[in-house]
Amino acid sequence: MPNCTILEPSGLQALLHALRARGYRVLGPQLRDGAIVLAEVTGAADLPHGVGDEQAPGHYRVRPRDDAAVFGFAATAQSPKAVLFPPDELLWRGRRTGTSSTVEPAAPATAPVALVGVRACDLAAIGMQDRVLLGRQHVDAHYAARRADVLLVAVTCATPGGTCFCASMGTGPRPGAGADLVLTELPDPHRFLVEAGSGAGEALLADLPVAVAVEADLAAAEAVVAGAVAAMGRVLDTADLPGLLRDNADSPRWAAVGERCLACANCTNVCPTCFCTSISDVSDLTGQLDERHRVWDSCFSLEYSYIHGGATRTATASRYRQWATHKLDAWHDQFASSGCVGCGRCITWCPAGIDLTAEVAAVRELAQAHEVVAAAVAGPALPVPTPPSQPSAVPGHTGPARHGPERPTTARGAGLVAP
Repeated sequence: MPNCTILEPSGLQALLHALRARGYRVLGPQLRDGAIVLAEVTGAADLPHGVGDEQAPGHYRVRPRDDAAVFGFAATAQSPKAVLFPPDELLWRGRRTGTSSTVEPAAPATAPVALVGVRACDLAAIGMQDRVLLGRQHVDAHYAARRADVLLVAVTCATPGGTCFCASMGTGPRPGAGADLVLTELPDPHRFLVEAGSGAGEALLADLPVAVAVEADLAAAEAVVAGAVAAMGRVLDTADLPGLLRDNADSPRWAAVGERCLACANCTNVCPTCFCTSISDVSDLTGQLDERHRVWDSCFSLEYSYIHGGATRTATASRYRQWATHKLDAWHDQFASSGCVGCGRCITWCPAGIDLTAEVAAVRELAQAHEVVAAAVAGPALPVPTPPSQPSAVPGHTGPARHGPERPTTARGAGLVAP
């Protein structure tokens, strides 16, 4: 951790003030209606001081903490995806006047935004969205315009939830590349270790009341990371995971989970990396105004796989399998990484309490059990019998006897005549 500094808790107000002074609209965690959500922050008092959360399959509750931790919760209920990739976005508007018509492309809102408190899993998800929407042949112009004016203040996760497994996916709990500033909240005494990750972060840090970090601060930050890794609520075994899912498309586990899945699309809506969309065309009652919107869609809907003649995935089980195998298998071929960051939101916000890590583990266990049964049915491999050694029929030859007619020898009796 080179060039780290220490920011006192009172310095958070200076950080937020510096961001707003630079023209940023600041979004960060806030406690609203019984959940910690991403919302506009005007001052440090808006942040959830002393508030934690508990998460389990199909379960979310906020809880009071016994300290004044500002970021002492697992993650906001929704990810920053909706800020950069809105669930409903106007693409163009058409107007009809008499016999003529015009089409006006919609310009995306490009006001600078600072995201404060971004967790490592969500930071990794933003990087994945960048690859999908910016890194391919056709750049998403609306996403690019928003992304260009975003400053990211990431926070090391010290208190993972019961559904978190970012350590399994290699995306946390310490934020990786991509943040402008990284904060690690340290206890006893309460303070923040701050590290700049970009030129914008360094310029921001220069305006804050910071002190030089000492070795004890760095050691405390390492302890926070180690404690978070040990406290992960879930584990996902990623050993040959793409191959496992590819080879077990017919696993009976898919049918079992399909009986519980409601196909409600909660998992894809809260997922920070899902990017499937559809197009919605609307008009007013006069027929003079038409609009085209891009809206989030989900592979869990029946209509999503519709082509001429009908939908290709009519069973809920096949839709869950499509989602899981695309996320954990096909993403590697398309984008050179997994499509899952281990945030656990798909588990927490599933009304049926379906646990992705448990379903993958069940597929693996069934595959291993099948291999054991197959090996038992086949039985041990029988040894190949070795023919007994017999006297050689060829003078001067000491190996096994040749079968079939003997070949003639030369007058010298030693070499075989070439056929």
